[in-house]
Amino acid sequence: MKIVKDGLLKRIHVNQHNIRANSKGDDLPVLTVKTYKENRKCNRVEVRGPSTVVYSPDNPLSCGAKVWIETEAEVVCDS
Repeated sequence: MKIVKDGLLKRIHVNQHNIRANSKGDDLPVLTVKTYKENRKCNRVEVRGPSTVVYSPDNPLSCGAKVWIETEAEVVCDS
């Protein structure tokens, strides 16, 4: 379990490539918690405060995600 502290902007999204790979037998984490410092990969995320779900098809994240959750609250990432 890793806690990503509050105050930092975090974007949480689902990694579709890993979901596809897992359906073929892999066991990869499917959630990514991104900050300006790091990317944490996990299978379970707990957001401990307010958050917003964003859909932005015309301006996706650099990884290609078009839907994600944004929060500055503390996030627990459990792999």
